[in-house]
Amino acid sequence: MKYTFLIIFALVLTLSCKTVSQHSKMEVKFPDFSAEAHRGGRGLMPENTIIAMLDAMKYDKVTTLEMDTHITKDHQVVVTHDDYLSPGFMLSPDGKDIPKEDAKKYAVFQMDYQLLKTFDIGTKVNAGFKQQKKVKTYIPLLADLIDSVQQEIKEKGKKQIFYNIETKSGVAGDDTVNPKPEVFVKLLMNVIEQKKITPFVVIQSFDKRTIQIIHKKYPQVKTSFLVSNKKTYEENITDLGYKPFILSPEWKTVTADLIKKAHADGVKIIPWTANTIEDINHLKALKVDGIITDYPNLF
Repeated sequence: MKYTFLIIFALVLTLSCKTVSQHSKMEVKFPDFSAEAHRGGRGLMPENTIIAMLDAMKYDKVTTLEMDTHITKDHQVVVTHDDYLSPGFMLSPDGKDIPKEDAKKYAVFQMDYQLLKTFDIGTKVNAGFKQQKKVKTYIPLLADLIDSVQQEIKEKGKKQIFYNIETKSGVAGDDTVNPKPEVFVKLLMNVIEQKKITPFVVIQSFDKRTIQIIHKKYPQVKTSFLVSNKKTYEENITDLGYKPFILSPEWKTVTADLIKKAHADGVKIIPWTANTIEDINHLKALKVDGIITDYPNLF
């Protein structure tokens, strides 16, 4: 009886591992046009929060949730943009403003998640986004955000959404406001693989080191090179060292020639961050492969 149980357990474990492996290698069709809600659509909801992501999913044309990730002191992957908690749109746990002179005291990488979660990211008015709804909320774990999104898909019968996840890191910040790229990538990919969403993920970064590691160690994962410079298409690709799935330039720098060269290489162009219907229509006319915007209601 004991041996029979062990054999059955071994078979179940083998089949389970095989299923996970097959899922991680599964080929899925990337959207013909990737309509991306920047930070979950920060023009409408508090940025990089679970409530923002769920709100963006209400717009049928949205295919992709764009977000930023940092690593906490206790090695948790969290969804937030800035290296430090922002006095501009965050409040302390007791509901008070964060003094600007104290901002550098609150580096995400130097805080445990249980403390980080107590800060309010949704109540204070963000001066740059007057339409943004005010809802008291917090910086989420990436794992919890994924769970909430996938549950929404399951419960509401929605289409599978894609995740465009940025690594917020840089050489100057190593071991100060971000871990070294190898550590960052490992922690991030652990979450993505545990949640079994690998086929639906793009990892993007201005920090070429992180996506170079992804390209080498996780070749099945799509990567996007974020750029904000005056380099030519060829110079940026040479700098990166390989042809990424996506080149993501600032929207004002996008030209027909850039798109032509990228498409000839099989590289998609998805610019950031176009926030008016006129700019979005202009980019669509140029035949970009997607657009990142703070206003997902404009698609």
